[in-house]
Amino acid sequence: MIDKLEMFIALARERHFGRAAEACGVTQPTLSAAIKQLEEQLGVLLVWRGSRFGGLTPEGARVLERARVIVADTRALREEMRTAKRGLSGDLRLAAVPTALAAITALTGPLTLRHPNLRITVFSRNSAAIVQMLDDLQVDAGITYLENEPLGRVATVPLYAEHYNLVMRADHPLAGREAVPWAEAASEPLCLLTPDMQNRRIVDRHMAEAGAVARARLESNSLLALIAHVQASGWVTILPLRSAQPFLGTGSLVAVPLTEPVAEHVVGLIAPHREPMTPVLDALMEAARKAAFQ
Repeated sequence: MIDKLEMFIALARERHFGRAAEACGVTQPTLSAAIKQLEEQLGVLLVWRGSRFGGLTPEGARVLERARVIVADTRALREEMRTAKRGLSGDLRLAAVPTALAAITALTGPLTLRHPNLRITVFSRNSAAIVQMLDDLQVDAGITYLENEPLGRVATVPLYAEHYNLVMRADHPLAGREAVPWAEAASEPLCLLTPDMQNRRIVDRHMAEAGAVARARLESNSLLALIAHVQASGWVTILPLRSAQPFLGTGSLVAVPLTEPVAEHVVGLIAPHREPMTPVLDALMEAARKAAFQ
């Protein structure tokens, strides 16, 4: 039954039989047969079928909610039994907004040092995708903005506050300034994250507060791509200082604080609101509390 529920969750997520089968590591006929068997066991139609996936029936939507709980509880039980037998081990899957990737080492470093049998996978995703991945049981926890957009029912640990800087080459005319107003930054050739990123929406909002519009000459969902264009083309980008710091060590780039307004937004760990938490999540939450605002 659990395997069938996991396949059903994958189908609801992928909205395509072939992609769901691939995600589950089975053939499409195997997945289709499993969904049919699940329908027969529950006595309801779960999926509208035609020449392709047609969505969930009302009963299917209700089953999906329960399936997520059942699968999550089953995984938690397996993890508890494994931990009781062998200590904390297994896989921890994290999703983080791109601007938090540099800061995530404050969690993963101490965690793996204390629990060497723990394997960690980190995905770079936007804030909306992180919440969806939590719902779909694709990740165990996420690192994202806590204050700006709905997160749903999650447990949170604030980690740090982002402070925004104009990042540019050291030979840029603004490089020697103590601060740059947002409105002045808007007139520079900007490389920015794509609009689906919450950081970009934050940048646009503060630009609007300053009476300006951020017109990006280049957009990307990769911080590395932004930095590469700043280095090669003499353009500028807007990044939180923590995100920019790994690129500032050579002295070829500088970061100048943005003002008028001076803005900060809290980034933190989010995890499913479930009691009891799995041993791995308990350890992650403890590491987050220790790392907070250091």
